[in-house]
Formats: sequence, structure tokens, C-alpha cells
Amino acid sequence: MESKVSEGGLNVTLTIRLLMHGKEVGSIIGKKGETVKKMREESGARINISEGNCPERIVTITGPTDAIFKAFAMIAYKFEEDIINSMSNSTATSKPPVTLRLVVPASQCGSLIGKGGSKIKEIRESTGAQVQVAGDMLPNSTERAVTISGTPDAIIQCVKQICVVMLESPPKGATIPYRPKPASTPVIFAGGQVRADPLAASTANLSLLLQHQPLPAYTIQGQYAIPHPDLTKLHQLAMQQTPFTPLGQTTPAFPGLDASPPASTHELTIPNDLIGCIIGRQGTKINEIRQMSGAQIKIANATEGSSERQITITGTPANISLAQYLINARLTSEVTGMGTL
Repeated sequence: MESKVSEGGLNVTLTIRLLMHGKEVGSIIGKKGETVKKMREESGARINISEGNCPERIVTITGPTDAIFKAFAMIAYKFEEDIINSMSNSTATSKPPVTLRLVVPASQCGSLIGKGGSKIKEIRESTGAQVQVAGDMLPNSTERAVTISGTPDAIIQCVKQICVVMLESPPKGATIPYRPKPASTPVIFAGGQVRADPLAASTANLSLLLQHQPLPAYTIQGQYAIPHPDLTKLHQLAMQQTPFTPLGQTTPAFPGLDASPPASTHELTIPNDLIGCIIGRQGTKINEIRQMSGAQIKIANATEGSSERQITITGTPANISLAQYLINARLTSEVTGMGTL
């Protein structure tokens, strides 16, 4: 992918995701959607705002880089205008900076920070903007928030430099996107050792995930409901503890973490007519699950007279738990016709 900067910027197509509070989203949309319509027309970028009654929303900006930069400029100047208007009704004398929050795959954040923080320091010094990369991933995702604050011009220059880094260092493996959740009470399966239909429980998990709601406190292992850890923490554990080398990676993701828990094995049986949705076209889906979970997953060949196939998952408890969750999610999307995650 071409990532050189010309006078007009980078001539490639990009997608940038922003995390905004309800009030910020209202400002971008404008009365009867007039503001966002104007931004789309004048910038040439596609601007989509996630739906849902959530305290936070995702604003996705897609298009050629020059269109993206125009859209960012319009958003930054609109936020500055809001700040100036709010100051006219207050006693504050110093104008606070404009602040935007990008949502970036965690696998790209290392390149953005640079060795010993060198890259992020260079971006701060050359643009005059403040840039902060969150230490933790956003809930139930493998993405982090990158907060940029400063003048609109500083923010635009900063976004340009971040785009260069993102183009030079594409995301590694599959990304679990952050989906803001509404404030609601999580569904709790009955505590203790409760017999349940694994597919039904998996359907409940996936429906909550698709509705952007908190995951239930219990998931299914075999035929029993067990406590379900937070998916983000589960993914972090799986990535830190995996004794196996993820695809395309020759060195450990976290050097120095040698005390990995011993590997164990778990077996599942899947109906033959559903195995295709687990494997995916040319093995794409099973490879995604392997990369995301860090587990080794083997699918046995079909045996004559059997209507089921055996899947063997090997890894740490965290690897196995995340792999099971992802396999259940694939099964559920196939059975319920919800489409792929």
C-alpha cells in the first residue's frame, strides 16, 4: 500500500473511527441532519454514525485521505465553534483545546508509540498537539482509544501523521471492533452448575454482543454454565500466555513472559452440516479464530456413518476459553442467520 506523502496528502483510501459522546454527535449531525450532510458534500468523505441509545457513538469516516482530512478539519472547527459559544455563557477566560478520540486496533498502537515513545514524541513536537494512547483496550474489543487535543490545525496535522503510521503498519491478525453499549442490566445465567443447551446459551451471548450490551456473567463449557470473564481481559490473557507463535509472528508478542501456564486440551463435537461455517472459505474463519485466541485448533476428518466432527483445542485456559467463545459465536450466526461477526 502506497504511504508516501505528496502535496495533496496520501492518495489512498482509509477508514478512521472516532469515539464521541452524545453531545458531540448531536453537534456533528446538526438540526435535521444539515451539518453532517454539509460535511459529507464538502469533504467528499463517507461519514457514518452508529445507531443506538448509547452514551457514546462511533463515527466512521471513509474515503481518499484528502477527503478524510477535510472531514476532520470540518469536525475540529465545528468543535472549536462549540467551545467558543459555550465560553460566551461562562466566566472561563482560557479556551480549552479541541479534543478528538480515535479508535485504533491495539496491534497498531506499538508503531504509533514507537521505541521508547520516540514516535509519539515526534508527532507531539512536530504538530503541537497532545496525543495520548490508552493503556487498556476498550471493553470487549481489541482496539484502544487515541486522544488528540489542541488547535484544529494541530489536530489535522496530527491525524495526517497517524494515518501515515497506520498505513505503514497494518493491523496484525483479526480485530474485534469496539461497540459502545447502552446502560443496561446484564443478563445473568443461573449461578452454579446449571445444565443448559450450549447453542441456546451461545445464541444469548451473541445476541447481547450484537445489541452492544454487556456479555453475560456465564458462558458454556461442555454442558455447564461457567463464569465468563470480560472478553477484553480474556483476549489479553490469551495473547500474553499463549505458548504458540501466532501466524506470521516469529518472536513472542510479550518478551520476558516465559512463565506461561501449561497447555491443556479441550474437545468439542460439531454437526457436519455446520463445520463449514467454522472453517470458512479456504480456511479463513478458522485461521481468524486461531489468531484471535492464540490456540491450536485441529478439526478431525469426517468419519463414515458419523454426523459429527471433532474439534480439538490446545492451549492455556485463556486460549481455550476464547477459542470456544469464538466458535460458539460462529455457530450461532449461522444457525440464527445473523450473518458473520
